[in-house]
Amino acid sequence: MLAERAQTAPVMAEKHHITFFRQTGWMLMASTTSGLMMYLVHLVVTGKLTGRGMPTSEYGVFTALLQVVTMMTIPTAGIQQVIAQQEAGAITEEKKRVVASEFKGVAIAMFFLWLVVAAIIGVFWRQIAVSLQITNPAALLITVLIGLTSLWMPAVQGLLQGRQNFLWLGFMQITSAIGRLGGAFILVAILGFWAAGAMAAVLVGMAGLVAIGLWQARDVWSIGRIPVRWRNWLGRVIPLTLGLGAANFMLSVDMPITQHFFPKEQTGFYAAAGMIGRALVFLTQPLTMVMFPKLARARATGEKSYALELTLCTTIIFVGLAAIAATILPWVPLRIMYPREYLAAAPLIPWFAWCMLPLTLSQVMINSLMARARFSAVPLLVLVAISYGVALWFVGRHCGGQPNTFAGFRSMIQTIGAFNLLMFGICAWFTWGRPTPSPI
Repeated sequence: MLAERAQTAPVMAEKHHITFFRQTGWMLMASTTSGLMMYLVHLVVTGKLTGRGMPTSEYGVFTALLQVVTMMTIPTAGIQQVIAQQEAGAITEEKKRVVASEFKGVAIAMFFLWLVVAAIIGVFWRQIAVSLQITNPAALLITVLIGLTSLWMPAVQGLLQGRQNFLWLGFMQITSAIGRLGGAFILVAILGFWAAGAMAAVLVGMAGLVAIGLWQARDVWSIGRIPVRWRNWLGRVIPLTLGLGAANFMLSVDMPITQHFFPKEQTGFYAAAGMIGRALVFLTQPLTMVMFPKLARARATGEKSYALELTLCTTIIFVGLAAIAATILPWVPLRIMYPREYLAAAPLIPWFAWCMLPLTLSQVMINSLMARARFSAVPLLVLVAISYGVALWFVGRHCGGQPNTFAGFRSMIQTIGAFNLLMFGICAWFTWGRPTPSPI
C-alpha cells in the first residue's frame, strides 16, 4: 500500500507539471500574439507603419488615458480573483449556483457603479481634461465608455479562469487585440482622429472581449439565482481588491502624473519607454492567470500544488533575459515600435526595465498570497502603494518644471524602482517568512 502511494505521488506531480506547462504555453502564445498586435497599435498610431500618425503630444495623452483605463479596473481586481477562486472550488451543484448568483449580482452592481463614476467625471470634466492636457474632449468621453467594459471584464474573465477554460481566455485576448489594431488603423491612420480615435479602438477591442466572454458563460444565466451572503462575499473581495489593486496602482499611476507635470511635447518619450518597461510586467499575466485557479483549487481540495514555484522560475528566466536585452540594446524596441524621433527615449529604457523587475515578481507573489487567502500582507501593500503615489506626485511636481526634462524622467523612474523593490521585499516576507494564512 505504501509502495503504491509512493509511486502515485511522482506520477501526479508529473501530470500536474505537464498540464501547467501546456496551459501556460497556450496562454503565453495567446498573450504574445495579442501583445504583438497591441504593440502594432502603437506603431500605427505613431505613424511608424503607415506614415500618418499622431504627434508626440497626442501620444502622451493616449498612453495617459490607457493607464487611466488600467486604474479603472482597480476596484474590480478582487472580483475577478474571487469569482475565479470560488468557481475553481465549486465542486458541488450548490456551490455552482452560488457562483452563478454572485456573477449576475456583480454584473448588475458594476453597471450602477459605472453610472455613479460617469456622473462624477461629468461634474469634474473640465478639470480632468486640463490636468491631462486633453485637446479633444471626445477622447475623455470614449474613456468613460470604456469604463463600463473594464468593470464587466474582470467578472467575465474570472468565471472562465476559475473553470480553467484557458482556450477561450486566450482567444478572447487575441480577438480583443485584433479589434483594437483594426480600429486604430481605420480611425487613426486613415481618418486621423488621433488620441480620440485610438481610444475608440480600445473600446472596440474591450467590448469584443466582454461579448465573447458573456457568450462562453451563457450557461450561468440559466442557473436559478439563490440568496447570496454578500457580507461574507465582500469580506473576501475587499482584501483581494486592495492587494491586487495596490500592484495595479503602482503599475499605472506614473503616466497620468507625468502627463500632468511635464511638458506635453516631451511626455511621449517617457510614454514610449514606459510601454516597453511595463511589457515586462505584462509577460507575467498569462502565468499568473494559470497559477491562480490551481492554487485556489489546491487550497479547496487540500492537494499539493507547485504552481507558484513553476511560475516564479519561468518569470525570472523570461523577465531577466528581457531586462538584460533592454540594457544591451535599448534602441532596438524603439526602432521597431516608433518613428525615428522616439530614439531619444533610449537612455530611459534600461532604467525602466530594471525598476519594473521587482514589481513583476511581486505580481506573481501577490496573486499567490491572494489565491491562498493569505490577506495579512494587504495593509502593508496598500500603505506602500499610497506612499508611492504621494512620493511620485512630489517628485513630478519638483522635476516637471526643470529645464532638463529627461533628468526629471529619470528621477520618476528611480522613485518607481525604489518602491517596487520595497513591495517585493514585503511580498517575499509574507510568502516565505510568514506562512500562516489569515483567518479571513
